[in-house]
Amino acid sequence: MKVSINKISHELPAGATLADAIARVEARPPFAAAVNMKFVPNTQYKQTPLAADDRIDIISPVTGG
Repeated sequence: MKVSINKISHELPAGATLADAIARVEARPPFAAAVNMKFVPNTQYKQTPLAADDRIDIISPVTGG
C-alpha cells in the first residue's frame, strides 16, 4: 500500500504499522509522529495500523536560540 511519509510516497506491505513506517525512513530519536494529523504516543507505534493513502509526519525537535 502507498502512504506518504513526510510528504514522500512510500510503499509499505499490507498490515503495516506506524512502527514499520518509522523504520522505513530510519528515523532517529528524539521525534514525534502523527498519522493523518493526529499525534500518536510512542508507546502506540507498534499498535497503530496504517491504511493506504495515510499521511505520516515524523517531526524532530529544533534547537537554537
